[in-house]
Amino acid sequence: MARIALEHVDKVYANGFVAARDLSLEVADGELMVLVGPSGSGKSTVLRIMAGLEQVTGGTIRIGERDVTQLPPQKRDIAMVFQNYALYPHMTVRENLGFGLSIRKQPVAMIEQRVRTVAASLGIDALLDRKPAQLSGGQRQRVALGRAIVRDPLAFLFDEPLSNLDAQLRVETRVELSRLHRELGATMVYVTHDQSEALTLGDRIAILRDGVLQQVASPMELYARPANRFVAGFIGSPAMNFFKGSLRVAESDGKGEGEGHGGFTFSGSGLSIAVRCDAAPPAQVVLGVRPHHVEVVGPDEGEGGLRAEVAVIEPMGNEQIVYATLSGGERLVAIAPPEPQLKQGEVVTLRVRSDAVHVFDAESGMRLSCRGA
Repeated sequence: MARIALEHVDKVYANGFVAARDLSLEVADGELMVLVGPSGSGKSTVLRIMAGLEQVTGGTIRIGERDVTQLPPQKRDIAMVFQNYALYPHMTVRENLGFGLSIRKQPVAMIEQRVRTVAASLGIDALLDRKPAQLSGGQRQRVALGRAIVRDPLAFLFDEPLSNLDAQLRVETRVELSRLHRELGATMVYVTHDQSEALTLGDRIAILRDGVLQQVASPMELYARPANRFVAGFIGSPAMNFFKGSLRVAESDGKGEGEGHGGFTFSGSGLSIAVRCDAAPPAQVVLGVRPHHVEVVGPDEGEGGLRAEVAVIEPMGNEQIVYATLSGGERLVAIAPPEPQLKQGEVVTLRVRSDAVHVFDAESGMRLSCRGA
């Protein structure tokens, strides 16, 4: 196995579309890195650049210690698993699994042994004599995974391989991928638009937006300390709530306007929350709070509460996702216990956990070194 490094990579198409801009990213040897972002963010293009299916406009690509920027795909020793399985319909599962080794003129006995070993590890050893048309979607995906594993490449690249599967099968195959990664100790790069897949699969996650790398971190670091407002809104389901407002020096802080850092009060959208900052923040900010940190406390307003009207309720069994509208028209999402059951149109009181808020610069969107007091 080997590390993969992109160094200041640019990819600009003939029509001027920028798919990657000054992108530097290193995938460690044996790491499972997930590339995630909205449609058009450049994540699949970055994967194809690693594979050699797309030529870069500028920058360097290294696999291990080799500079592979100008090498064709077949000389990079990379295995790629696609969204559409890409199995040969006229071949059996056995022939599909061993095809990559066959074209490399490997000994027949070695191919057969390798195919049987990989098929057993994936639970498809009873399917070796079937053709793809006789397989379910999950079985076809396992064959596609097996064909890549049989080759024993330097790294594996996955381009949304589970998107054609139903919800339950996606979870099962995701668990299988995690197990395979642990057993193989392989370098893997996985592209998805599904943040749940990203959070549960990745050792680290790289978030892309319009071809620009936003943040690379572990799943928990991304959730707890997003680098900017985009990352904060993209990671987490339901998405983070945002409130525009301003910071003023808290009267009890004993500091005058503009005297640096310390205690501040956020005001906006009916919220008044004390925060402390490690450096002087801008006057205009955006406050972020995750739905799990908004408490639904009932119809009585109470201290520190926000009155809101329930617009939509999504019962999830163990909780209720509540979409509410504040008096000023702002939308807010909260997570409530399953009981009591809320009703559409009901007026409730919401309380924000001040110790769990995030503060972002209203202009740049960057996270500020502020925390709830």
